[in-house]
Amino acid sequence: MSESTASVTTVTTVTSRPVIAESATPRGRRARIALRGLQILLALFYAVASALPKLIAHPSAAEGFEELGWGSAGMYTIGALELAGAVALLIPVLQSVAAMALSALMVGAFVVTITAFDGENAATPLILIVPLALIAWARRSSNADLLRLVRRRA
Repeated sequence: MSESTASVTTVTTVTSRPVIAESATPRGRRARIALRGLQILLALFYAVASALPKLIAHPSAAEGFEELGWGSAGMYTIGALELAGAVALLIPVLQSVAAMALSALMVGAFVVTITAFDGENAATPLILIVPLALIAWARRSSNADLLRLVRRRA
């Protein structure tokens, strides 16, 4: 019996197709979906549970702002900022900036709860900063897109 060996030659061609990014892997896809789900949950929380009571002047929200001395103007302003942040979390080009802005709002909420309300529920803003910081970091490439849009308009 004679053995014959065939040589295998690998031919690599260069094509104009884009290189598959690491995020196109199933693991990266799952991470993107999970992050998008987190953004949707946070947007719902800020719109429904946080902004809505302030914007409809629910008694529980109104009494807190009266105790602070900020009145209804402060309550409506904070409610509008939270609602704008919730909407912006869902817009791809604004998502990172929205997460940073809502984080800054939560730092302010933490300071207010520590100073004016003796730390009652002070952990809530701190807990919310963690996923917001994750979104801001993971979606940081959208900041460059936003900057390009702003420069194009100027």
